[in-house]
Amino acid sequence: MNGDQKSDVYAPGKQDFIQHFSQIVRVLTEDEMGYSETGDAIAQLKEVLEYNAIGGKYHQGLTVLVASRELVEPRKQDADSLQRALTMGWFVELLKQAFFLVADDIMDSSLSPQGQIWWYQKPGMGLDAINDAMLLEACIYHLLKLYCLEQPYYLDLIQLFLQSSYQTDIGQTLDLITAPQGNVGLGRFTEKRYKSIVKYKAAFYSYLPVAAAMYIAGIDGEKNHANAKKILLDMGEFFQIQDDYLDLFGDPSVTSKVGADIQDNKCSWLVVQRLQQATPEQYQILKKNYGQKEAKKVAQVKVLYEELDLPAVFLQYEEDSYSHIMGLIEQYAAPLTPAIFLGLLRKIYKQKK
Repeated sequence: MNGDQKSDVYAPGKQDFIQHFSQIVRVLTEDEMGYSETGDAIAQLKEVLEYNAIGGKYHQGLTVLVASRELVEPRKQDADSLQRALTMGWFVELLKQAFFLVADDIMDSSLSPQGQIWWYQKPGMGLDAINDAMLLEACIYHLLKLYCLEQPYYLDLIQLFLQSSYQTDIGQTLDLITAPQGNVGLGRFTEKRYKSIVKYKAAFYSYLPVAAAMYIAGIDGEKNHANAKKILLDMGEFFQIQDDYLDLFGDPSVTSKVGADIQDNKCSWLVVQRLQQATPEQYQILKKNYGQKEAKKVAQVKVLYEELDLPAVFLQYEEDSYSHIMGLIEQYAAPLTPAIFLGLLRKIYKQKK
């Protein structure tokens, strides 16, 4: 399939999704903004929400919308059903794209793209941003109670979000202890460790939006969820490896970011592949140059990547993974409609950003 010919499964409903955010903010802030005791804190929360939740790709939140269209019975697809999907999509966005990213940027001391600054970099903010990240997480469970308390799937959703948070935190812990700041240890960059980080920090999260849509559609059987997870974990790994590849070899004018995995000492798919086939001399070059900020040292690492022709290695991996995931969909999608998984796979296959 040609990547240029694929349709955007997220396009229908994207504008509705973005517009629905104002309702989420209103529910969280409007009633309490005027209270003298908490008014200042709620005003801060409103700013935190509007700065950190808006402006991304909304892939995870829109996945809830896409999955809901396929899972909810046609006779039940009404305005209320759409509102539930839009709201649940924002719960997912607040978890990953707001709470986790605000916290991750602090832990990684991330450098922001040109023209914008991360929340913790705002003047006078600093480590106070940790509290704001905690506020964002608390909002999710407050909203779940407000919107879902009377629904039969309320407890399932609470457990789903708590489990997703726990798994992501475990993945972040593995990431941090594998590549601590200022301590380059290439011996820790094994394929086994890399896959563990990706599984917990990213792949389990790919299951969250589809699982949320399944629950609100009344699909709560363990086998259905286990089968969906088999497909989505592999899809999540594929997506993360693609992201690692684009960090260095993507076109910044398309990805809208300048990658820094080499400088940031990340346990990336690229460095793991290079280490597996490095001669002693190449290993020493990596040891001297990886995790360093100087442009010349970054260039030395990139030369090693190009000597192995990692773009060609990735393209082969991409084709193999696509075929593998298509096989998983054929084997495990039923009784859910395969269109859910096919649409998500086609969205990320040959993605350039």
